[in-house]
Amino acid sequence: MNKDCLFCKIINNEIKSYTIYEDDYVKAFLDAFPVSLGHVLIVPKKHYENIYDIDEEYLSRIIKIAKKIALKYKKVFGINNLQLVHSAGKDGQQEIFHFHLHLIPRHKDDGINIVQKKSPELVEKYNEFINNFKK
Repeated sequence: MNKDCLFCKIINNEIKSYTIYEDDYVKAFLDAFPVSLGHVLIVPKKHYENIYDIDEEYLSRIIKIAKKIALKYKKVFGINNLQLVHSAGKDGQQEIFHFHLHLIPRHKDDGINIVQKKSPELVEKYNEFINNFKK
């Protein structure tokens, strides 16, 4: 645990949260600043900064819990659309440096748009990108 980490404090119940799921490895709670109703954060109870250092066992558990929550949202609330989002690093718009996965319910015309305009210039660079990636 990191004593200065907001999510570690939530995990330790030092800060109140609306927890919707918890086990020995993971806690899922409603985002304090939701972009849609039901926006939940799924976090490991062990402190990892982001995708680059999280243990694969914890990452697998988080994805399984995301699916479990998604299926429950579908059954209980009829939510058939959602997004899973993880941001890594300051330039990746990570604000709290404790791994977390956003599960964001989506609805028609909800006004949320995380997809940017397409860039033909970037598509032109795909071959070079792939060749470097395979090295």
